[in-house]
Amino acid sequence: MAYYSVLAVTPSTDAWIPDYLPTANKLVAKHGGKYLARTADHEQVEGSDAPAALRIILEWPSKEAAVNFMNDPEYKPHLEARTAGSESFHFLIDAKDDLA
Repeated sequence: MAYYSVLAVTPSTDAWIPDYLPTANKLVAKHGGKYLARTADHEQVEGSDAPAALRIILEWPSKEAAVNFMNDPEYKPHLEARTAGSESFHFLIDAKDDLA
């Protein structure tokens, strides 16, 4: 079953971004993921203010694929650089409707 990664990222420095993007792009594809959105063009329409510079949505073929991406040894230093150089929130969401 598909899973989605939904991230809110606000960089505190952009020093990590040039090295991060090529590796993340390659490893997302390696683990079967697909970017659905990576944009600074977003607006919050409900709830308490939760600002973020970027909103990112990825689709994964399974939870295992998403977790394998996050745990990929090649990704580890880039994940550490992103989390050190930004405020990031990452949600892993099962593509199901529990309310149907």
